[in-house]
Amino acid sequence: MAAAAAAAVGGPQPPQPELPAAGLALDKAATAAHLKAALSRPDNRAGAEELQALLERVLSAERPLAAAADGEEAGGGGGGPGAAEEEALEWCKCLLAGGGGYEEFCAAVRAYDPAALCGLVWTANFVAYRCRTCGISPCMSLCAECFHQGDHTGHDFNMFRSQAGGACDCGDSNVMRESGFCRRHQIKSSSNIPCVPKDLLMMSEFVLPRFIFCLIQYLREGYNEPAADVPSEKDLSKVLQLLEPQISFLEDLTKMGGAMRSVLTQVLTNQQNYKDLTSGLGENTCAKKSHEKYLIALKSSGLTYPEDKLVYGIQEPSAGTSTLAVQGFAGATGTLGQLDSSDEEDQDGSQGLGKRKRVKLSSSTKDQSIMDVLKHKSFLEELLFWTIKYEFPQKMVTFLLNMLPDQEYKVAFTKTFVQHYAFIMKTLKKSHESDTMSNRIVHISVQLFSNEELARQVTEECQLLDIMVTVLLYMMESCLIKSELQDEENSLHVVVNCGEALLKNNTYWPLVSDFINILSHQSVAKKFLEDHGLLVTWMNFVSFFQGMNLNKRELNEHVEFESQTYYAAFAAELEACAQPMWGLLSHCKVRETQEYTRNVVRYCLEALQDWFDAINFVDEPAPNQVTFHLPLHRYYAMFLSKAVKCQELDLDSVLPDQEMLMKLMIHPLQIQASLAEIHSNMWVRNGLQIKGQAMTYVQSHFCNSMIDPDIYLLQVCASRLDPDYFISSVFERFKVVDLLTMASQHQNTVLDAEHERSMLEGALTFLVILLSLRLHLGMSDDEILRAEMVAQLCMNDRTHSSLIHHIPENPNPKSGIIPGSYSFESVLSAVADFKAPVFEPGGSMQQGMYTPKAEVWDQEFDPVMVILRTVYRRDVQSAMDRYTAFLKQNGKFPGNPWPPYKKRTPLHPSYKGLMRLLHCKTLHIVLFTLLYKILMDHQNLSEHVLCMVLYLIELGLENSADEEADEEASVCGPERCHDSWFPGSNLVANMRHFINYVRVRVPETAPEVKRDSPASTSSDSLGSLQSSRRPKVLQRENSGTAQVFSLVAERRKKFQEIINRSSNEANQVVRPKTSSKWSAPGSAPQLTTAILEIKESILSLLIKLHHKLSGKQNSYYPPWLDDIEILIQPEIPKYSHGDGITAVERILLKAALQSRMNKRIIEEICRKVTPPVPPRKVTAAEKKTLDKEERRQKARERQQKLLAEFASRQKSFMETAMDVDSPENDIPMEITTAEPQVSEAVYDCVICGQSGPSSEDRPTGLVVLLQASSVLGQCRDNTEPKKLPITEEEQIYPWDTCAAVHDVRLSLLQRYFKDSSCLLAVSIGWEGGVYVQTCGHTLHIDCHKSYMESLRNDQVLQGFSVDKGEFTCPLCRQFANSVLPCYPGSNMENNLWQRPSNKSLQDLIKEVEELQGRPGAFPVSFSSETNLSKEMESVMKDIKNTTQKKYRDYSKTPGSPDNDFLFMYSVARTNLELELIHRGGNLCSGGASTAGKRSCLNQLFHVLALHMRLYSIDSDFNPWRKLTQLEEMNSQLGNEEQQPEVPILYHDVTSLLLIQILMMPQPLRKDHFTCIVKVLFALLYTQALVALSVKCNEEDRSAWKHTGALKKNTCDAEKSYKVLLSFVISELSKGKLYHEEGAQECAMVSPIAWSSESMEKYLQDFCLPFLRITSLLQHHLFGEDLPSCQEEEEFSVLSSCLGLLPTFYQTEHPFISASCLDWPVPAFDIIAQWCSEINSFTERHAEQGKALLIQESRWKLPHLLQLPENYNTIFQYYHRKTCSVCTKVPKDPAVCLVCGTFVCLKGLCCKQQSYCECVLHSQNCGAGTGIFLLVNASVIIIIRGHRFCLWGSVYLDAHGEEDRDLRRGKPLYICKERYKVLEQQWISHTFDHINKRWGPHYNGL
Repeated sequence: MAAAAAAAVGGPQPPQPELPAAGLALDKAATAAHLKAALSRPDNRAGAEELQALLERVLSAERPLAAAADGEEAGGGGGGPGAAEEEALEWCKCLLAGGGGYEEFCAAVRAYDPAALCGLVWTANFVAYRCRTCGISPCMSLCAECFHQGDHTGHDFNMFRSQAGGACDCGDSNVMRESGFCRRHQIKSSSNIPCVPKDLLMMSEFVLPRFIFCLIQYLREGYNEPAADVPSEKDLSKVLQLLEPQISFLEDLTKMGGAMRSVLTQVLTNQQNYKDLTSGLGENTCAKKSHEKYLIALKSSGLTYPEDKLVYGIQEPSAGTSTLAVQGFAGATGTLGQLDSSDEEDQDGSQGLGKRKRVKLSSSTKDQSIMDVLKHKSFLEELLFWTIKYEFPQKMVTFLLNMLPDQEYKVAFTKTFVQHYAFIMKTLKKSHESDTMSNRIVHISVQLFSNEELARQVTEECQLLDIMVTVLLYMMESCLIKSELQDEENSLHVVVNCGEALLKNNTYWPLVSDFINILSHQSVAKKFLEDHGLLVTWMNFVSFFQGMNLNKRELNEHVEFESQTYYAAFAAELEACAQPMWGLLSHCKVRETQEYTRNVVRYCLEALQDWFDAINFVDEPAPNQVTFHLPLHRYYAMFLSKAVKCQELDLDSVLPDQEMLMKLMIHPLQIQASLAEIHSNMWVRNGLQIKGQAMTYVQSHFCNSMIDPDIYLLQVCASRLDPDYFISSVFERFKVVDLLTMASQHQNTVLDAEHERSMLEGALTFLVILLSLRLHLGMSDDEILRAEMVAQLCMNDRTHSSLIHHIPENPNPKSGIIPGSYSFESVLSAVADFKAPVFEPGGSMQQGMYTPKAEVWDQEFDPVMVILRTVYRRDVQSAMDRYTAFLKQNGKFPGNPWPPYKKRTPLHPSYKGLMRLLHCKTLHIVLFTLLYKILMDHQNLSEHVLCMVLYLIELGLENSADEEADEEASVCGPERCHDSWFPGSNLVANMRHFINYVRVRVPETAPEVKRDSPASTSSDSLGSLQSSRRPKVLQRENSGTAQVFSLVAERRKKFQEIINRSSNEANQVVRPKTSSKWSAPGSAPQLTTAILEIKESILSLLIKLHHKLSGKQNSYYPPWLDDIEILIQPEIPKYSHGDGITAVERILLKAALQSRMNKRIIEEICRKVTPPVPPRKVTAAEKKTLDKEERRQKARERQQKLLAEFASRQKSFMETAMDVDSPENDIPMEITTAEPQVSEAVYDCVICGQSGPSSEDRPTGLVVLLQASSVLGQCRDNTEPKKLPITEEEQIYPWDTCAAVHDVRLSLLQRYFKDSSCLLAVSIGWEGGVYVQTCGHTLHIDCHKSYMESLRNDQVLQGFSVDKGEFTCPLCRQFANSVLPCYPGSNMENNLWQRPSNKSLQDLIKEVEELQGRPGAFPVSFSSETNLSKEMESVMKDIKNTTQKKYRDYSKTPGSPDNDFLFMYSVARTNLELELIHRGGNLCSGGASTAGKRSCLNQLFHVLALHMRLYSIDSDFNPWRKLTQLEEMNSQLGNEEQQPEVPILYHDVTSLLLIQILMMPQPLRKDHFTCIVKVLFALLYTQALVALSVKCNEEDRSAWKHTGALKKNTCDAEKSYKVLLSFVISELSKGKLYHEEGAQECAMVSPIAWSSESMEKYLQDFCLPFLRITSLLQHHLFGEDLPSCQEEEEFSVLSSCLGLLPTFYQTEHPFISASCLDWPVPAFDIIAQWCSEINSFTERHAEQGKALLIQESRWKLPHLLQLPENYNTIFQYYHRKTCSVCTKVPKDPAVCLVCGTFVCLKGLCCKQQSYCECVLHSQNCGAGTGIFLLVNASVIIIIRGHRFCLWGSVYLDAHGEEDRDLRRGKPLYICKERYKVLEQQWISHTFDHINKRWGPHYNGL
């Protein structure tokens, strides 16, 4: 090891003379063996000294390390880890093995491994498993191997990607149940493992201390205190790089198993060794220097070495205890030692902080501070110190963790970790890579603190809790600022600053998560809850978050910079305050734990009191500011709730006095009011972030730590405070007091008119929630879960995972209600139905959804819960819409229902006081006023307000106290209580109380003021009110005339009574800003008093409302008058549907039920027929508006009619054009129809809308999409589908694909024959062929050009590239990229050509030949360059550019015209073949197929034919000659010197057909077409016979030869396959074709004996593909329908359809294919001629000659690879598989589903010429179309040319939903339907049309 000199053990030794190099290279093994022997003797001092000397030498290599770290030649310069290190390691290995082989030594040690734990350590991004069924600790995790070896069937497990790293817990029964252990770790093996022999590990015990000491010296030497407080990461990583081999060596040692680990533990924890080696005493200068560096490093970390303690720590012993009073940051001598001074200045200087509060620390820290003293006593401790100093290098972390299975080490290491905790925090705060470092800290701590036993031990022995709390407190102290809440100038409260990196980057989370982790252990949590000092400190910590991130409402302009700090604030409160709170709460479940709750509540209240004092709070919150963060309130609330629910504590015993309750309710209430303000857009100038805060506050992850405790606390306050006071506070906070007046007009001093309505709705809704919510007031956990679930499902159907996401999980992991747990699933199945995933042909994928059961809508839908839980207001509307739809559908209620009224679960007795709110005068006055205003149609009132008012009345009736005993006595009441509104506080009684006059203050402009009549005569005022349409203010005066009421004055009075201050003091308290607002009523000069006559009671108002709502006079009739039973046995359902009318009826019935008086009064009111509302006179102005309305109505109707017409047209068009999958209901859009009436084809242009023929100067074109396709090339010849490889053995080789076979054939031909002739003998385009498809719409080509121009100038970002000519069809928006010109021609002409002629075959053959020879014989002259010909040329160019050059150029001479010729007829072939595949590979289904309707083949043929005729084939080489004429034999002789032409029997007949047809002038005559088909069929049949003859063996051949020869002279010999076959055999026998009887021959011979049936079948199968393509061609060219037929008769039907079968042919006896033959020249002559060509070739190349004759004609349909049932099989194989190109494991592996190739997605490693691997593969495998499965995401991605899209997943979980990115990690199973859809889209080339979200990939995938 490089130059780490060591001090000798046992006294100084003379420095060794440096040995020459040769000395070091002594035979290491011999030395080791000798030393081992010496050490084994009883007296081994000499041996020990010798070994020390050797180690000294070996471990101090020549190069001083100081140079390695400081000098430039380190790392790179010195040639990497130098030879010296290598040498040192070799020595160590040798010495450990004691002279034996190191490998054997390792194996020997492994044999003694008693460890029953797995302990495999992994780093971030490793894939591990977690099983909740088996886990005891929530952090439990297993490596994949242990998981798959264990039995977890039916368990609740998931796979996850480790974020911070972890270790496998298999075998550790502290963390998981033993039933979940895997097979390897189930056996407790310690019993049967023999004892370790002493001498095996003896050398290790001597060598390892020196080795580890060397490592530490290395670390000491390498560390340089960074100069400018920026750790020079370069230097650190350089040192670490040098140490890589050493640490790896240690890591390998740990993997040798338990025996070696225990030796290492001894070495690491032995204090004597450490002392001897590192004390830095002795002469050795190097050691001294290293010790000095160590001390410097300690000091610079703000730590002291205990010897210097007196300088650093100053104790202040106080009476009896040693409580440390720490003076914040007053000076560097504070006992909470400093962070680095430089660090401190920038912390403090930048912030200019105010004075800090004194922090009291608990006394348990003994006499030395947690924060600064570190003393290292062992190697382990110093190793950890350096690990932290170097910011947790991964290798070191892994080494330290690998040792954990050793129990002794685990304890020692945990203690050491705790000892360094403060230091870890300091390093973490300064770190620049805090994320990485956080992950590594948690990686370690989660292993230590998840174990309850260990955590308890450390808590007891090392003050773990003190340390953690102190460290957290300390960490937050560095970022405190003065709170601006309430009293900005004088506030003494400090809060954390959410803008600091510490909070913004979540730097605190490792420490907080450790704290949460240890609090989950009951024994630890109990210690915490019992320790008063700790609780005080912790509340102190929590108060730092109280009131953070204060929002101030912007009143003038929009805020310039929207700060996003609120994320940090919410995260901090959730993680640092709420999570520990839930952890503590989980241990307060039983009665015995009451004391804990009392402790927490006590210190919480103290902290709250301090807080109110610190912010100078008296009674009014400061206006226009809100903070969402009140963790102290929430701690208090949650512990109260727990105390009542689980611990049977008396609530009042833990409640404070009234004054404190009043203060407590202020801030949570402020938040509720601010929510309403934010939703009313009053905070709009604060930007979007304030909306974000309002949404986060109620969002599912936060709500049960935020809004729920707040509402609960308000419920508690409401149940204990005066109800009038509470109600008035609410309306005042919501700023709607001024609105609550009887007058029709009012002035609101604090609210703009446009916000009044929504704020009033907000206030009423809040009251309804407050009174109806029972989450903490008596519901059981299961009821809560059910209510939450119902609320979520009512808003929207949900997938299983989104339900889990939206239901507030109980944040405490041990609560048992874990999403996915038993109770969750059982509740879910009780309330919801599962809708399986659906597939629409349109391609939109549905996931499996849960939808509420009918009875849930019927009985459990709870709008209150929905309102509480909605993040977006639209969800409330969505729930109501779904509810309405349900009622309509089930015929329960036809109209627009109101939110249903639901009976609540009974209140817990402790909270009964809450219901007093419903029975207080203040609320009744508000309800009365609002009912009156609604009846009078005042402004700013909505149906929602009425709904909430009725809800509150109904709640009051449901919860009325039985005070009706003295109801008769109170009849004479009205006179007595003349001055106040209501006599008592019971709602039931107050409902019937009539209120006669009300004095109101109104603006002088108000209509009420006009009449200045005295109170006595104000009977008329009702009329005046009705005409006035404005709202009102209530003020209270004690005058006898009428009752006047002021909420505010009342409230202020109450407050003063309670606070017991004199009135003048109270006035001073009120801030001057607001004093004018609530001053004496007379101070507002523009207000005047008016007296209104009302003469109504709540009951009478309700009855009138019923009339108003139903729009009928006297609509209410008391139901009990008809049926007295109603009163005796009322059947009031718990749950009621209906609208306002039913609600009013329900309330009146309940009121009557509860009191006879009410019943009587209702009857009286109904008897007095309400005077009809006087009809209003219609003024002229109004008449005008009415006329306008009428006119508008008519216009609207007209518009509706037009729209409907347009819609139906669009629908019919959509049906025609867009249909992808359903052939039945389509109307054919044939572009050229064959009806004789039409003279010329007419086209509609979808851009300009004109119709007309396509002409030469203004051609029309079809909208087409051209795309290269390799689908055809993927056909295989075997039926067995290929599977995706999931093991190394399974590989897919592409040589049996259609494309490969055709390639081989072409290259074989090109080897032996003339190139130009080869290119006519085959088709290309199996790979990269151009497929043309259309949506069927046409447009003028000039219109199209201007359309493209407009698209080019369009700035909108499109999903396609206009520069590449892409566009969407203007009508149906289908993707397209070219326009195919329509050939001008009349349909009549078409018909003439189809007339059958009676010419003989021979004449037709001559005509065909002549026509082919005539150049450019088009009916339209193309001599001049017309627009049409230009367009034809440009579209041809487009077609060529669609595919890559390699798929076009096959000739040996590049650019030869033969290439183009080949390419063009192959385009036709590709399109015909693909259409055949779309029809299912045969034509049995006949004419009805979607492909036909939108086919553009006719147009395509014209374009191709036009271009083909530019190349005329030299008549000598025209294959037509060879097919139809006999040649003189001598012409063969001239070809010897050059390569011969391809023999005609090697030609591909379908290619010949296309060549012949495209060479003919268009339009083609039917009889010419038939003639060509007949001639070619003869050739095809001969080929079939030849192939058959080659396939069978010698005996068969000779047998057939003889049988056939006998019949040769019969009449129809030319039409008998037996005769022809025998002739073929005899002809070919002249050559060498059959001579090669050898091994190869046997392989090709089919083993079956040929019968005549099997031969006939073979011949038919050979010819069928040609017949199919020809029939399709005929169908497109001549518009004839295809007949449908059975599969077995396909041959005969097609051949008769093509005119090959003579008409008189009878079909009785079995069909014989040969009867279709019609030979142009005598059969035997021409066959002989064709065979002689073959013979001359096989003279030289018999093998190839044979191979070329056998063509595979039967291709199966193309398929994607078959995928395994379970996704895990794919994932486990591929996610660790190495890429074959770069041999690395890709970050994003992907697999091609077409060919199974494994590729790196986005991997730069496999990039070639700026193309990433997936894009490259998509070009090579699919000619630009790629279908890839992303292994790590389970998603399929489609690449199409330059665009890509995420298609979705074909693997779904048990709940029918995708798991993109495998976030949930649940098992996934193949969804066959989805995979079919994918395959269908691939084959039909419709990815572009069906998938909507495309984006450019810029070749980066």
